[in-house]
Amino acid sequence: MTPPAEGQMPYNYAIVGVQKGGTSTLAVTLNQHRLVCQPPTKEAHFFDEEDYDWSWPDYERDYTAPRRSPVHRMVGDATPTYLYWPHALERMRAYDPAMPLVAVFRDPLERLFSHWVMLRSRNLAWPDWPGFLTEWPHTSLPDEVPPATEVRTMRWRHMTGLARGFYGEQLTRGFRLFDREQWLLLEMRSMLADFPAAVNATTDHLGLPRFERVPPLKNWHAGADVIPGTPPTAADLSGLAQLYSTDLAVFEQLSGLDTSAWPTRQILDGRLDPAELAARFATKVAPPPAG
Repeated sequence: MTPPAEGQMPYNYAIVGVQKGGTSTLAVTLNQHRLVCQPPTKEAHFFDEEDYDWSWPDYERDYTAPRRSPVHRMVGDATPTYLYWPHALERMRAYDPAMPLVAVFRDPLERLFSHWVMLRSRNLAWPDWPGFLTEWPHTSLPDEVPPATEVRTMRWRHMTGLARGFYGEQLTRGFRLFDREQWLLLEMRSMLADFPAAVNATTDHLGLPRFERVPPLKNWHAGADVIPGTPPTAADLSGLAQLYSTDLAVFEQLSGLDTSAWPTRQILDGRLDPAELAARFATKVAPPPAG
């Protein structure tokens, strides 16, 4: 979509996933580009709004950002729930079937653990690790959001950690709705190892001139150093790796990304003892306070 000369700008690119995959780092960096407008918030959470009237969306009123400079020509929505959220990508396609999309992927087990650490660091009322795994024990990507009479949508949003790791199903749906050429797929380890290259690939994908000098890498929204709770066990991680195994193979074929350094892949291939990963995760977890 072509932005107007002044006033409000329609969002015209999106970082759609995954949560705890480095999306904040990438989004904040792109917002420093001279032609990119910084939106009011990183995550617009527009296409995952279940109370919105999707039969008659008012994009000009509800999905725009204030233009901050006459030179700005792009503004992005970096909401990492869109990739897995039921119907979010369908709604996005109705908005703009040509929108360029970016997704950053992270090892499913590391992403899941980081997701839980984030919740517990914000509020200890969120479930401990065993409850986090069992409240919504998805074995595939959910097709619908449960009705509000069954569970608060916000709680479902936070507690669907298992569902977010089915990357193969998410890409299958994404490629069905948007042409493959509209997608830029990044892998978090590689992105952080050579951040300038990842940023250059992203600006190229968006049709922007490259930064003369890529801003320094910063770890935005990093999790807490240590949180109270029960750490994952080796049995937990082994079982989760098996849960993701079939979907991971689909993801590897669709994405073409190198997952050889991912603990999930290494556990499945017998190159990593789940106990080693459990021990690493345990360094971020302390026993809950007494009483």
